[in-house]
Amino acid sequence: QVQLLESGGGLVQAGGSLRLSCAASGRTFSTGAMGWFRQAPGKEREFVAAIRWSGGSTYYADSVKGRLTISRDNANNTVYLQMNSLKPEDTAVYYCARSDLYQSGTVYLVRGYKYWGQGTQVTVSS
Repeated sequence: QVQLLESGGGLVQAGGSLRLSCAASGRTFSTGAMGWFRQAPGKEREFVAAIRWSGGSTYYADSVKGRLTISRDNANNTVYLQMNSLKPEDTAVYYCARSDLYQSGTVYLVRGYKYWGQGTQVTVSS
């Protein structure tokens, strides 16, 4: 069973930075994809970024391009989300997700992922 554990959330002022980490355990990965999603109060969970485990192709929501960067450490089964120039509208619970299959058409979709972490809160004050 795959388990995902997020860390690195917190409170930051607008314009500041945070780095989220997601450590995966239970299996060694060589394929598939990992993604970050977020959910603000009263809103649906939305796609933030994704990375193909083999090859490292990356995908971003338009709202975060140029500010957030996803990366991975294959050896340690860990994915990161570097968040710069944060805005109050980035406030949400951020979730890490894992798909055993890579499909470019579904990396943006909640249903494209089988495993989910518990989430970490990111709050950006104005």
